[in-house]
This record gives sequence, structure tokens and C-alpha cells, in this order.
Amino acid sequence: MFYNSGRGEAYLVGAVRTPVGKRGGGLAGAHPADLGGHVIAALLERAGADPAAVDDVIFGCVDTLGPQSGDVARTCWLAAGLPEHVPGVTVDRQCGSAQQAVHFAAQAVMSGTADLVVAGGVQNMSQVPIASAMGETGPYAGSAGWAARYGDQEVSQFRSADLIAAKWGIERAELEAYALASHRRAVRAIDQGRFAAEVVAYGQCTVDECPRRDTSAEKMAALAPLRPGGVTTAAVSSQISDGASAVLVASEKALREYGLRPRARVHHLSARGDDPVLMLTAPIPATEHALRRAGMRLDDMDLIEINEAFASVVLAWQRELGADLDRVNANGGAIALGHPLGSTGTRLMTTLLHELERTGGRYGLQTMCEGGGQANVTVIERL
Repeated sequence: MFYNSGRGEAYLVGAVRTPVGKRGGGLAGAHPADLGGHVIAALLERAGADPAAVDDVIFGCVDTLGPQSGDVARTCWLAAGLPEHVPGVTVDRQCGSAQQAVHFAAQAVMSGTADLVVAGGVQNMSQVPIASAMGETGPYAGSAGWAARYGDQEVSQFRSADLIAAKWGIERAELEAYALASHRRAVRAIDQGRFAAEVVAYGQCTVDECPRRDTSAEKMAALAPLRPGGVTTAAVSSQISDGASAVLVASEKALREYGLRPRARVHHLSARGDDPVLMLTAPIPATEHALRRAGMRLDDMDLIEINEAFASVVLAWQRELGADLDRVNANGGAIALGHPLGSTGTRLMTTLLHELERTGGRYGLQTMCEGGGQANVTVIERL
């Protein structure tokens, strides 16, 4: 059961998430601290872990304003009524914030400086609109260094999605076909109860709200592009939404001392950067780098989760790496399920772990594009 590879190992012993609520939906009125505290409490209860034994809480969140400000990781923990001696820290690696939280947690455990860490994320986009923290001018305006390197061209996720589609020759119809498949997979997963073991209801919100059962190729084709002359529409983009998720990362010492059951081992973790103007292409070099470092091939992965920020991101990645799309986002992705920015990293991890367990797969890979042209990659091994 246990591994000895010359380094400390990091194990996943629990993973839960709220349903993903649509904008203005069932989670819109929830305070982010209560939303995050809810999943933390459920995580520890389901894993059978003593809250007093936790060394740290690392949470991802983007746009840390208003109810998401003041180190929301700490306020989530305290709002759940958990011991005051446990600290918390909030991470911002844009869309990959919660995945980075897992990396920091695993690195702490591998280094021997912690034994039990909660990693997760929370985002209420209904209360704090996307890009609220960027203001009217964005992060790059006024930087002489940025202007000298990249000029004054538009830097936005919507332009990036269109640039990627153009660079890889991806037509609008292909983007819409992919998006439609995402909705169908998500609806199938809900109807078959595939998410039942990973979801903890919050109030009256008991099921993912974003998948559209009635969408169709015809409805998608009727939408206007988000930018003049572009191919990216709302139908092929991730949905603005609300949610929280968390995983419990443990050392071998913690497993033995607290009687915890390891469900997966963190096999590899890394992050890479790419062109910040294209912005969303980093999963390509990041995946290649991770596979080289891990001595693995993409075919070794039984399941893959790549965040569907936009359909063009996934399809460009697939064209470069030759991934089998039957193994990718098997239960739908953010186009259908939504993308509560700071939470999505551990939402994907939670779904990946549960689907590996459901199908009996061994290895799973997770990656996602992030603001600034970055991407994280995690490989886990189901035990």
C-alpha cells in the first residue's frame, strides 16, 4: 500500500465539492466563507480526519474582494467552526489557483514540513464578478516593461480563444460540436449518478445547475461571437458560476498515525509558462514537460481532465498531443459544468479521483490554462 521512492509521498485521502451553481442560481446568496467552510467540514468528516491534526489550509481564489478578501482560506476554516490554531493561506494562480493549492499542499507533505493539509478553492462569481480586481485598465496598463516586450495589443481571454482557433485552424462548427458533447457527457453523468459520491449539497442546491439539457447545434450556431469576426461564442466558453471544493493531502506518517485510508498518490506535479498574449496555450508545453519529467506517455493516462476554459483550448491541446478525446473530460467539463475560477482546480481533481475509482483506472492527469500564460499539471495514481 505504501511507497518508498527516496522522497516523502503525498496521498489524497478525501475529495469533495459542492454542486456548481449557475450565476444567480442556488449558491449565489452563499457567503464564500460559508461555502468553503461547508466543503472543508464535509471533507474532514468523510475522511474521518481530526480537524485539530490539520497543519494548514491552502485555498485558491481569484478576485479576492469583498466577501472573498481577508485571506478567505482562513475565514472558510473559521466559519466552519474549526480549531483556531490551524492557519490558512489564499493562493492566486488565476484559473489554476486550487490546483496550485494542491501542489503546495503536496510539496509541504513531501518535504516533511507538514503531514495533513487541506487544499481547495472557493469562488462566488455571482457576488464578485469576474475580473473585479483588475479594475478598468487591467494589470498591464502603465507598465513600461510590459509595453516594451508585448506592446499595447489587446490582452484578453476572448481574443486569446480566437487567436488559438485561428492558429490551429479550428472552425466554429468544430468548437460547437465539442461543446455540445461536453453538455451531453455532463447530463449523462448526472443522470447516472456519477457525481453522487463527490458532491455535498449546500442548502437546496443539490445538483450541478449549469448543464443545458435542451441545447443543440442549431441553438449554438445562432449565437453571436463574443468579438467581431471571431468564432468564440458563449456556447463554446466556460460558464460563470459559483462553488467550492477541497481535497485532503496526507503524509505516510499521517496515514499511520490517524488511521486514514489513501485513495491516490500524487505521482507528479509541475507548472510551466507560455506566451501570455495567447495566454491559454500553456497546457501544451506544460503537459509535454510533465510527461518528460515523469517518464510517461499520454497513453499511460487512463483519464485526463483539462479545463474547458474555451473549446479551442482543449482542441488545440489535443491536436498537439494526439490525446484520445474519449479519455478526456469523460463527464463533461467547464463548458457544461461551469468554472468557478478559484475552485475549479480541486473540482477537477475531485472528479478525476472519483472517476478513476468508478472505472478502475490507475493514472489520471489534470491540467488547465491560467491567466498570464501558465498551466499546472498533476498526475495522480489511484491506489
